[in-house]
This record gives sequence, structure tokens and C-alpha cells, in this order.
Amino acid sequence: MIVAIENLLPQVILIAKTVGQFIRTEKQNFSTDKVEIKGLNDLVSYVDKTSEQKIVVALSTLLPQAGFIVEENTRSDIKEYNWIVDPLDGTTNFIHGIPSYAISIALEYKGEIILGVVYEVSKDECFYAIKNGGAFLNDKPINVTKTTLLKDSLIATGFPVYNFERIVPFLKTLEYLMRHTHGVRRIGAAAVDLCYVACGRVDAFFEYNLNSWDVAAGSLIVTEAGGKVADFRGNNSWLFGKEIVATNTAIYINFAPIIKANFTEYQLN
Repeated sequence: MIVAIENLLPQVILIAKTVGQFIRTEKQNFSTDKVEIKGLNDLVSYVDKTSEQKIVVALSTLLPQAGFIVEENTRSDIKEYNWIVDPLDGTTNFIHGIPSYAISIALEYKGEIILGVVYEVSKDECFYAIKNGGAFLNDKPINVTKTTLLKDSLIATGFPVYNFERIVPFLKTLEYLMRHTHGVRRIGAAAVDLCYVACGRVDAFFEYNLNSWDVAAGSLIVTEAGGKVADFRGNNSWLFGKEIVATNTAIYINFAPIIKANFTEYQLN
């Protein structure tokens, strides 16, 4: 069965915004004693879990034949169509009262992302795209930057918080970028980083140790905004490969080789 994704999009946006309102409401009285520890520096709360449950129930009604790939394991059956959901990307930001944090919902069909919605809760910004339909922020078209020189670019990244196996090439890359760009920003939510590439707030983003729910929706929004997405080797295994590079198309030819050289050199040693 082929799904008309243009008909699904408004309903997915509504689901994201409705659950986003729940997150905003809970934030008003949230206490850190409600936080659980999944692993080293890996935090979760009832807000994440309840948000995921609400999203899964709503999406199940919207597209009953679809499976789910979800962060908090509410449901995990895999089918031809699959929703890939992060109910609260940027949990640590949320817990500490720091913007930004977001809901990320993507629809995957046979390995390809065909719909993506990222709702940045604290700023009430809804980024979205469907395949071959362009990218939008709050109903206005968005595009990546036209920056051509690395020295004129602003870079976003995410710091490793528990997997430090690649910290050496990561720090080597950071040093180079600090010396040769306008600077590096760490926002704390990969879905938001990707959307900031898409709307031109930053020129490039890279990070390792990410999961599919961190990048699925945002990556489609980047490509539909005219950007480029790849893994560290320049291949296409970014969705499940736990690493991603996202840039405008002009910067990619200068930015990607830096990532590839530093991380590949480390892997070969």
C-alpha cells in the first residue's frame, strides 16, 4: 500500500505540537528528582516516556500498518513503513532548563526517509519536509546557506557524553574548526542542529554516536532545504551508522574531507 504522505504531514505536525504543549506544561513544575539514569550521562524522565506513548498512540491511529523505531522502546516492531521517533531530543537541556529540546518524527519507507517533522518546543518552531516537497519552518520555505568558504562558516556539533572511543579525532577536528571557521556551537539536540543547517543558522553539522531517531527527520529537512547529508566517509550509512555530516552543498567539498581524514586516520591506527 502506497501512502499519500502529503495528507499525513498536517496530522503529524499537529501530533508534534500537541505533545509539545504537554512538554511545556510539565516543564513548569519539573523537578530533577524525577530523572532516571539509563547509563553514564544518559538521562530520561517520565516526560520522555509519556511523550513517546502519546506520539505512538496517535501515529498508530494515523497509519495502523506502520511499525516503530523509538528511543524509549514503547514499540519496536519493524514493517514496510516505520515511524522513527525521538519524543524529547535534548533531554539534558530540558532537565536543566536550557533551550533547546525538540520532538522528532520521521516516516521511513524501505530504508528511505519520506517525511520529517522536528518541533522545537521551547521556541515554538516547527520544521518539516516531505520527500521532493521542499523544507519549511512554521509554513515558510527554508534553505541552507550559500556560504562557499570554510573560513566564513559557522559549525555545529554535539559533544560525546558517554562514548569516548573517538574523542581523539573529535578533538583534533574541533581544534581545526576553531582555527579556520567563525566558530563551533554545541546546542545539545541533534535534530535541532540539523534543522539549523536547513534554515541557514549554521553552515555545517557533524556528530558521532547518534541513533536513527536523532537524525531521521532532520536529515530529510536538510536535503529538502538544498543541503547534503552523509556519513564520515562520504557514504550513505548515516541513518543507522551512528555518525553524520550535514552541510550546505558548497561547504561540503571542503568540510567533509576534514572529517574523513581525521576519523579515518584514527580508525586505521
